[in-house]
Amino acid sequence: MNQFKELIGFIRKEINKSLKQLPIPVKPRYLYDPIRYIIRGKGKRLRPILVHLIGRAYKMDPDEIMKIALSIELLHNFTLIHDDIMDNDTLRHGKETIHTKWDNSSAILAGDGVYTIAQIILNKLSGLNSNKVSKYFNDVTLEICEGQALDKEYENNYLTNEQNYLEMVEKKTGALLGASASLPLIQNGNDTLSIKHSNAFGRLLGKGFQIQDDVLEITSDEKVMGKSLESDIFEGKQTIMFIKANNRYQKRWSDLISQSSKTTIKENVSSFLHETGIINEAQHIAKSYFDLSRKSIEKL
Repeated sequence: MNQFKELIGFIRKEINKSLKQLPIPVKPRYLYDPIRYIIRGKGKRLRPILVHLIGRAYKMDPDEIMKIALSIELLHNFTLIHDDIMDNDTLRHGKETIHTKWDNSSAILAGDGVYTIAQIILNKLSGLNSNKVSKYFNDVTLEICEGQALDKEYENNYLTNEQNYLEMVEKKTGALLGASASLPLIQNGNDTLSIKHSNAFGRLLGKGFQIQDDVLEITSDEKVMGKSLESDIFEGKQTIMFIKANNRYQKRWSDLISQSSKTTIKENVSSFLHETGIINEAQHIAKSYFDLSRKSIEKL
């Protein structure tokens, strides 16, 4: 396990070094200052690390792996920049979000620029399968946008059910982890079944990851998480926990939300979800998706 953790740390350092070495122009500063700010932050680099682990398992060219990894990380940052605007989040990776530090216009433009840089890097891939990689990358980008659209549609919509939520998180979170796991295999020319299993692994991992992240929004704090919390509650997000609470305890849940102040709502919601066992239930659901993801990768 220690050896594996060392490998993860090594890959993360290499990714951060490569991000810092990207040739970002100086001017216009209105565009490039926010871009430098976001890509040199302290992200976990989970998705590009996954790209490297899969690529290394198939003994791929390290330079080709890094191109895919950087493109995936930049795509992820593009979505975060725009999501933070839509969700009114003020903290990301322990730093002010771009729209908070600058303004919405700067953030929108920076997000567009980051996504374009991702495409430029991806277009440098060599080999017969690079076009397939590019197509899949763009398909996944659109799917992520669909997931964010569903997330916004479901805000304050108490008719949203658990199936709606799971469809949304598969698109919003699972699709990118699926791409992280399967793009190296597509570039490597692996068979369709292997790509299918790697994609399923990433998507299931993504579902568990998002459910656990929703739990941490309630149970953790900003210093540990490195991002602003409570926005799910204030924006009326329909997480799996909130859906269960509304379905089972509609009046109590509605009264709790409407009668809590901004300073007490997180504590009140956390206490309620612990008391009713909903947090524990959500954690079990997350674990079930992690277990399913392991079964998928065992098929490779």
